Amino acid sequence: MERIGAERSLDTIAKFAKLALTLVLVALTAPISLAQSSTPQDRPAISTTVPPPPATQSLPRPDFHFPGNVGRTYQDSDPPTFPKVVRPPQGAPNVLLILLDDVGFGQFSTFGGGVPSPAVEKLAAHGLRYTRFHTTALCSPTRAALLTGRDHHVAGTGVITELATGYDGYTGIIPKSAGTVSEILRQNGYATAWIGKNHNTPAWETSEVGPFDHWPSGLGFDYFYGFNSGDTSQFEPVLFENKNRVPRSTDPNYHLSHDLADHAIAWMQREKEIDPARPFFLYVAPSATHSPHMAPKEWIDKFKGQFDMGWDRYREITLERQKKLGVVPQDTKLSARDKSLAAWDSLNADQKRLYARMMEIFAGFGAQIDYEMGRVLDAVAALPDADNTLVIYILGDNGASAEGGLDGATNELAAFNGVFEPIEGELKVIDELGGPKYYNHFPAGWAWAMDTPFQWTKQIASHFGGTRNPVVISWPAKIKEKGGVRTQFQHVTDIMPTILEVAGIRAPDSLNGVTQKPIEGVSMVYTFNDAKAPDRRKSQVFELVSNRGMYQNGWMASSLAYLPWAAARTGYDPDKAKWELYHIDEDFSQANDLAAQDPDKLKELVDLWWAEAARHDVLPRDWRSVERLSEQITGRPSLASDRKTFIYNTPLVALPEGSAPDLKNKSFTVTAEVEIPSDGGDGMIFTQGGITAGWGFYLLKGKLVGLHNYIGLERYRAVSTENVPTGKVSLTFDFKYDGGGMSKGGTITLLANGKKIGQARVNQTAGFKYSLYEGQDIGEDSGSPVDFDYTPPFKFTGKIDKVTLDLGK
Repeated sequence: MERIGAERSLDTIAKFAKLALTLVLVALTAPISLAQSSTPQDRPAISTTVPPPPATQSLPRPDFHFPGNVGRTYQDSDPPTFPKVVRPPQGAPNVLLILLDDVGFGQFSTFGGGVPSPAVEKLAAHGLRYTRFHTTALCSPTRAALLTGRDHHVAGTGVITELATGYDGYTGIIPKSAGTVSEILRQNGYATAWIGKNHNTPAWETSEVGPFDHWPSGLGFDYFYGFNSGDTSQFEPVLFENKNRVPRSTDPNYHLSHDLADHAIAWMQREKEIDPARPFFLYVAPSATHSPHMAPKEWIDKFKGQFDMGWDRYREITLERQKKLGVVPQDTKLSARDKSLAAWDSLNADQKRLYARMMEIFAGFGAQIDYEMGRVLDAVAALPDADNTLVIYILGDNGASAEGGLDGATNELAAFNGVFEPIEGELKVIDELGGPKYYNHFPAGWAWAMDTPFQWTKQIASHFGGTRNPVVISWPAKIKEKGGVRTQFQHVTDIMPTILEVAGIRAPDSLNGVTQKPIEGVSMVYTFNDAKAPDRRKSQVFELVSNRGMYQNGWMASSLAYLPWAAARTGYDPDKAKWELYHIDEDFSQANDLAAQDPDKLKELVDLWWAEAARHDVLPRDWRSVERLSEQITGRPSLASDRKTFIYNTPLVALPEGSAPDLKNKSFTVTAEVEIPSDGGDGMIFTQGGITAGWGFYLLKGKLVGLHNYIGLERYRAVSTENVPTGKVSLTFDFKYDGGGMSKGGTITLLANGKKIGQARVNQTAGFKYSLYEGQDIGEDSGSPVDFDYTPPFKFTGKIDKVTLDLGK
């Protein structure tokens, strides 16, 4: 009897303990809701009868434990229970976030521009247009700020990952202490997907072996389909689905914008068919209208002759349209054209013909992406819960790009190597621009025009041409006004808290075991149904490659460091740089510099900039340009940096340049042990790069070819004087670098079984970057061709037993 009594006492104690544990777990597994208290003293006491869910400030939640009594068998145990499926608070909406690339304020017709955008216009007619929304002036920084709600430097992304330097604000790595909106939504029950451009993974982590902590899957996205780079070919992209490379498309009419729209629609429909009660967060980031400006011919041809008026007249016409639409104040003035940009009327006939054609291509590219995103919007409208879908459509991660230089470019990567092309070469291929052979970019004058009515362009964070981007927001269930305009000062960091507020979810203080940095964004929800609501954002610091700006209470101090197309950036002194002053509450376009009239106000803002820069990890200042692309100069990590010899025993494709052996500015030797078929063989043995720059080592109709593509301007080719032997053979590509600095020349020598069979002189090499999206292949060419004498994938028809790469000096 004593033993039975003891067992009952133990049972009683166990039941009370489990009851207590149950109450705690119920509290801890409740969704993080904005309606709940945020401080311990405000939380209601836990009742033993109906325990209220206090605010949870840590994610993930503790593991579930069965709260009932467990006996020796299921027959003498309490009925089983399962952990509840995590769901967001009742009524949480679907969220579609669209972010276009390199778009100017005066580009699309929705905001007065000359590129038609009927899909965005339709969305705006049912929602709101925001006219004072700001980005960071560059892609990776804007995207990091968008996802984290923190200043881009605080998010470790003060510049694109390819220019990372290793200081806290410039690692190219989003820190764990700056958790993403997607990760918070995912852990609160949202389905999450990212379609399109990912430029927030460090360049040295983008290979197929990861690590994957900073891929979309590590940033809170259940599904990813897109590319891990700053840009990509629209016809021959290197794509990934989740962590796996997508095979090259065989569709002769393939275009990336269409493909991304298809995958966005398919994922959204699949999610709603499988789990209709679960809201989604879908982030769609096309590469349009970033260079290369590539579009189907039928889209380009729609705009023939429409931009013959030139960029000066375009700006005048666009401002007139903007005033009629009410997206700029009626007293807005056109900011002046900088003296570095030519007046359209001063150009010769060839220049006008080339530049107008480049703008036609750009317009076709832009009109096409509006159509493709319109298909996504139509798919949203067809959902059963379409009215409870928040759509945030951001037209650009920065202003239009001037990185094509004053004359435009057939190859964007030329500028990344400090070279600008002569117009004579561009004119020779004018009819092929916009297609797969050229990585073209329009001239700076058109970028300036796309940014009407503002000064400057992408990269220039000091002025609104670089940072002010149009936004359209629609939420039929909650936003009452249709076709309204909002003029509150907003920043890209405001998107994250906006999404969390509409979802009824609070940001955790700790995420995945890491204490979180404060969110700096200000929710925009207060503007949804109050057009005249006072600004809640009182100040904002801006910085990008030493272009600096400081906004506070209607005033803006601006300091330009360099022209956006300047490759060499020496002699700059941040303490002597000129500052300008604008009262932007009265001067929408920054047309009237008041620095001389109000030096005290200017000094106040400049001093505030330095204080904010120190607080936001903006320091140290670094104004270098193409030099920062070089791992040799910056010391950025690389999977290949500690090795001199690389052995590949199997075909390997799409190894990103940042993870591949660095062939720039040095000698190297590639030796391939192969078996050549009796017909002499064809195909790629080894390549780095593609149409923009790089190397190729391949068989073509039995002849061995070694080639360097010098940024598309010249192709230096060594071809064997005889066919290579059949059967087992050792083939060698040997490059002897001249030395004496970067981008120098050298000599290619080809050998078969040790016998010299070809040689060629290389006068110049690409010294900084081969490509922004493709890398090294063995056994085929997975991206674009380094030369046009073959067509990818150009798989090797023999057998590759081993490839050895030896780096020299």
